Amino acid sequence: MHALHLFIFTRRPRPSSSHVFCWKSDVSSSYGSTLRYKNVERMKPIGKHSLLGASGEISDFQEILRYLDELILYDNMWDDGNSLGPKEVHNYLTRVMYNRRNKFNPLWNSLVLGGVKNGQKYLGTVSMIGVNFEDNHVATGFGNHLARPILRQEWHENLSFEDGVRLLEKCMRVLLYRDRSAINKLQIAKITEEGMTISQPYSLKTYWEFSAFENPTQGAVGSW
Repeated sequence: MHALHLFIFTRRPRPSSSHVFCWKSDVSSSYGSTLRYKNVERMKPIGKHSLLGASGEISDFQEILRYLDELILYDNMWDDGNSLGPKEVHNYLTRVMYNRRNKFNPLWNSLVLGGVKNGQKYLGTVSMIGVNFEDNHVATGFGNHLARPILRQEWHENLSFEDGVRLLEKCMRVLLYRDRSAINKLQIAKITEEGMTISQPYSLKTYWEFSAFENPTQGAVGSW
């Protein structure tokens, strides 16, 4: 599964600015090499300020969600008017992933955690062995190799939400054309200080009439 995540800063008509995350993920899940499930959501709200996305093993992602449910419940039990923000949740996930790696029983996921709290944006990622960083745009799976070069070239701070959606669709289209187990069914999420929304899955428009697609082995030495 390719989960792409992009931070977008937009300026609304009123003088004040707002932080907006544009988040896109496909909804496929494979059993081995078989594309078994085609409507699996991999984006989940965490607390009041954060959204978690994951690629990799579904059952391990469910285990991580159980950990986070316990974390948020414990935080809410204090009833002190404070709540965990995206930075705290991301730091917790880095410790969980690294701890499981040290036990030689890793959770086979790449995670992305983003959100906005008190006007501060945050977007971070962590791998199955605990490698983590923050950036303005991150990706998992093939997206790290094929999509991030596009994001580095075309992303900028004043990108509008609509332009951000188009940029992510461009990245997902590139990935779709190059992965036989991917599908063109996607979800998009939007995170602001007012809250977050996750869209229903929709189909990405594709074009398969390129000459290279019709005869991919033409000019290849030693091909069938």
